[in-house]
Amino acid sequence: MLDFSSMLYRIPALLIALTFHEYAHALAADAMGDKTPRFMGRLSINPLAHLDIMGTLLLVLAGFGWAKPVPINPNNFRNYREGMIKVSFAGVGANLFLCFLSVFIMLGMTKFQVLTNGTQEFLYWTMLYNVWFAFFNLIPIPPLDGSQLLGQFLPPKMAYDYENLVGRYGFVILIVIVFSGLSNLVIGPLSSAFVRLCYTVAHLIF
Repeated sequence: MLDFSSMLYRIPALLIALTFHEYAHALAADAMGDKTPRFMGRLSINPLAHLDIMGTLLLVLAGFGWAKPVPINPNNFRNYREGMIKVSFAGVGANLFLCFLSVFIMLGMTKFQVLTNGTQEFLYWTMLYNVWFAFFNLIPIPPLDGSQLLGQFLPPKMAYDYENLVGRYGFVILIVIVFSGLSNLVIGPLSSAFVRLCYTVAHLIF
């Protein structure tokens, strides 16, 4: 059952995770020589530049949704393969960093005894959304980032065939994976392991 009392914390946390995921894609593309995201207004941390209203609502209400993909032109990259790998991983990397940052701030505020219940819940949801986004986007099903990464490590013919075959049914496959619970079987353990690592590192710092 959806807990509407947590929306005050979940919605800002969700916006942060979505916005910085897409912004990181745009920033990486810009750094690799493609100015398309800049010209399209996507090189921004303004959530409105990245949100798809329906996709965001579904994320909040159903746990499955999307943001507007960042448009890129890989032909503008100084190095095509390097550019594709860096741009594809940038969103995941941003989410993993924000997950660690949330844990770090929580432990720091706890240490100095300034952590309030509201702040803790907001940081908890920020941690949760970001780590979930990171590992979900690594699933190698189009249009997720994992499929773009996989394509750079497969032989060109195999990558083309995979994209054509799986890409046709990507959205349907993802819906089945999410609502069947299959995603939790993989994402759950990976997310938990990464969060434990974040706590371990943060404890060492403090």
